[in-house]
Amino acid sequence: MIRYVAARLIQAVPLLVGISLVAFAMLQMTPGGPLSGFFDSSQFGTVTPDEIARMRARYQLDGPPWEQYLRWLTAFVTGDWGESYVSARPVIEVVLERVPTTLLVAGLAFLFTLLLALPIGIVTAVKQYSWIDYAFTTIAFLGISIPRFWSGLMLLFLFSFQLGWLPSIGLSDLRQPHEGWSLVAEYAKRLALPVVVMTLYSFATLTRYVRAAMLEVLGQDYLRTARAKGIAERAVVIRHALRNGAGPIVTILALQMSDIFVAAAIVESIFAIPGTGQLFVQSAIARDYPVLLGIVMLTSSVVVVANLAADVAYGVLDPRIRYV
Repeated sequence: MIRYVAARLIQAVPLLVGISLVAFAMLQMTPGGPLSGFFDSSQFGTVTPDEIARMRARYQLDGPPWEQYLRWLTAFVTGDWGESYVSARPVIEVVLERVPTTLLVAGLAFLFTLLLALPIGIVTAVKQYSWIDYAFTTIAFLGISIPRFWSGLMLLFLFSFQLGWLPSIGLSDLRQPHEGWSLVAEYAKRLALPVVVMTLYSFATLTRYVRAAMLEVLGQDYLRTARAKGIAERAVVIRHALRNGAGPIVTILALQMSDIFVAAAIVESIFAIPGTGQLFVQSAIARDYPVLLGIVMLTSSVVVVANLAADVAYGVLDPRIRYV
């Protein structure tokens, strides 16, 4: 197992390098360039050629693209993610200070997705073609069909602007001091809508996959044999069917984890939550390329680790799998 994990981590290195190369090339191809914001005469006045040259030299943009990429990559792997064009602060500080907020929102969404999708997917498979199956199938299709930005805006309009039950802004204006349960209650109110929006799509998708995986194994001969031996139906479903059908579910869980982090860019922008998703959108508007690259690499690393965790989980759930 240790050798397998080590081999997968080594294989992830060229993958992350390829991702960084694609991301860097795409940013280089965007019109205007990274310093175009400084050339806006309405904000900064007329910028002289000497000032432009000085800024290019400061941010190491005065060489060919391949040289810029190699310089950035060499510094990045040593922990120097560059300097933000907007705040003039180290990128690693700008990004990492936003990570806890995103982990809180994404972690809650992932937890609620698990708590809801697994039991509901199992029940809809066991009760196939019942009213429960039809009801949750309809809810799942609605959750998959509704874009996150639209559901976020509609929930914001209903519960904040019309009913006034919940704050319209997430954590950005949390200035009043709170302690103990008061702090927990305040966070719960402010994170309720963002977590619901992020959970809805993930819950709908995972529920459908859990149902399909369970239906595939519920009719197998070994389950009929288990029932014939007098094993309780609950034990047949949980101990035998769920474990044998867990392979596809684990794969989808790994994809859902990365999907939730990607969705943070939309949800955090709608609800003014100061996480990495909101930072990514703000940096894209401001053409803050070093921050964009830092967030892309951080998110890519999360996806790689999530898929590695899924592969390891296969061996735990299915003893027939051997790692070489």
